[in-house]
Amino acid sequence: MRLIKGNKRQPEEEKPTFNWGSEGAERARGPEYVFEQIIAENVPNLGSETGIQIQEIERSPAKINKNRSTPRHLIVKLANSKDKEKILKAARDKKSLTYLGRNIRVTADLSTETWQARKGWQDISRVLNEKNTQPRILYPARLSFKMEGEIKGFQDRQELKEYVTSKPALKEILRETLKIPL
Repeated sequence: MRLIKGNKRQPEEEKPTFNWGSEGAERARGPEYVFEQIIAENVPNLGSETGIQIQEIERSPAKINKNRSTPRHLIVKLANSKDKEKILKAARDKKSLTYLGRNIRVTADLSTETWQARKGWQDISRVLNEKNTQPRILYPARLSFKMEGEIKGFQDRQELKEYVTSKPALKEILRETLKIPL
């Protein structure tokens, strides 16, 4: 999950990122205080009723660049993924979050839906890898592999199944994985 100002996006693990005004409050009280302030200011009922537990919190990049005009992203890893989902849902519902009068955004680095969709390609990717087709799971959840000198890409299993029916060699490779009848 990420809170960022502007359109800058950096790939991360499943950790929230926050970017907003001055870092002065953080220096005095720590990044946990800033995170709690954001939750209290934008979603007051969420912070008071659940007691959100922070597993890890850090700034990215670690070193401060004096030439950078905007503050660094704040990356937060929560102990409970349900808390993360509640924060993301509240942010989507409210649409505009603020901290110290400045607009901020919340985004998930890797949403549960994306993670599950990527996980769905793993068995197929494993089988294709055994046959040296150079499979790749592209972001967000797209399978790509090399077949007959061409790179083929698929958004979902149904699209792959339709393609496989026209390629006997590939059909034999993926028959069990895709549960294609003989």
